[in-house]
Amino acid sequence: MPYWVSTVLLVLGIYIAISIALYYLQDYMLFKPEKLPKDFQFDYENQVTKEYNLETRDGAVINGLRFFPKGESKGVVLYLKGNSKSIKGWGKFAVDFTRHGYNVLMVDYRGFGKSTGKRSQKAIKRDLQKVYDKLKERTSEDQIVLYGRSLGSGFATKLASLNDPKMLILDAPYYSLAKVAARYASFMPLSLLLKYPLPTYKWLKYVQCPIHIIHGTHDKLILYKSSVKLAQINPKLTKLHTVIGGGHKNLNNFESYHNMLDDILNTEPKNIDLETTSINVIHSSKKTRKKA
Repeated sequence: MPYWVSTVLLVLGIYIAISIALYYLQDYMLFKPEKLPKDFQFDYENQVTKEYNLETRDGAVINGLRFFPKGESKGVVLYLKGNSKSIKGWGKFAVDFTRHGYNVLMVDYRGFGKSTGKRSQKAIKRDLQKVYDKLKERTSEDQIVLYGRSLGSGFATKLASLNDPKMLILDAPYYSLAKVAARYASFMPLSLLLKYPLPTYKWLKYVQCPIHIIHGTHDKLILYKSSVKLAQINPKLTKLHTVIGGGHKNLNNFESYHNMLDDILNTEPKNIDLETTSINVIHSSKKTRKKA
């Protein structure tokens, strides 16, 4: 066998091996779950909580935690977290919403915390829709806010596209998970290999409620430009909030982030009479010549 043929076969074999490994190991690379024992007791300082367990049609159990505000509730925030740990740690962020008078419901995806079941993109979407349906039994949709953080941003967008919540808030969202993965493995056929492509951009065009996108300019994992692209998909309903200097995991450490949440959660959208604005004024591109 000629040397060049054996070399090509070797390279091809390595490529196929990497493809197979990527397909079967992507769950371990994408999800970083923290598992909790069934008898684990959630406890947060100055927070009132109630734990829920929701059984799915395939026998899985989705564990969730509801945080209650002090005083009268304005509605509920369904907080869809990132790809790591469990609601044990993510629960610390509930205060950012309860302080504004909102209930917060956080759920663990399959295999996270106390939640059980075989994980897949289809199964997680189905689980979250069931959670949303349960919320609708007690809360009207015009009082439900969907908040998706990082990995959860795609699932939150999918939910918003199928339902009619009060608003959708995306925190450090990706254009699609396939696009993020392509930055690290551009030589691989990711469209065929990815079990979780999560095409946020496809789902966003069907969202009919106000959309708020929050992103840091120094995010190295999911680039800021992905939110700029997302903001252009449904521009009439979308507002992009930029955290100058914010990274992927530290937006909550910026005062501007909390000011943005305050504006989003407490300010009702205003209907502007565009006829009273300069929207139709066009700057002339021609230079005016002086008469001799």
